[in-house]
Amino acid sequence: MIDEAPWLSAEKRGLATLLLSSHQRAFKRPLIAAARPGHSTRLSCQELFSSGFPVLAHGIGTDPLLVYANAAALQLWGRRWADMVGMPSRLTAPDDVRSERREALQKALSEALTRNYGGMRIDGDGRRFMIRNAQIWTLWDEEQRSCGQAACFSDWWWI
Repeated sequence: MIDEAPWLSAEKRGLATLLLSSHQRAFKRPLIAAARPGHSTRLSCQELFSSGFPVLAHGIGTDPLLVYANAAALQLWGRRWADMVGMPSRLTAPDDVRSERREALQKALSEALTRNYGGMRIDGDGRRFMIRNAQIWTLWDEEQRSCGQAACFSDWWWI
């Protein structure tokens, strides 16, 4: 038997559904085409993972861990799924800008979304890059409780 891709596990399919529905709730439009009603959950998960722009999500807590990273995010950060998912999300940014990142995430949490966020990030090899025009949104569970945050962007460059 072939192991299923980790982003297609039952847990991650549920998370992807939550990520997509929370994006729809925040921005009043789907993040990806397959997120429309009537499409299969598996197809939505596959499209989200293979979309051409980075998508990441972390859970809640004082030092939230990444719970999702699509292929574009894994490639940009130069990490494998097993290395990126489960690491503290603060490690996606260099030490010297983590307080700025934390403030932006707090603002996004209090407002349920942020548009046009920009900031410096760092890949697995220590190379820095800038992101611009990022969207950050709150993840809401079935009981309408905040259970994390997600972000996506398509505008970035190495510095």
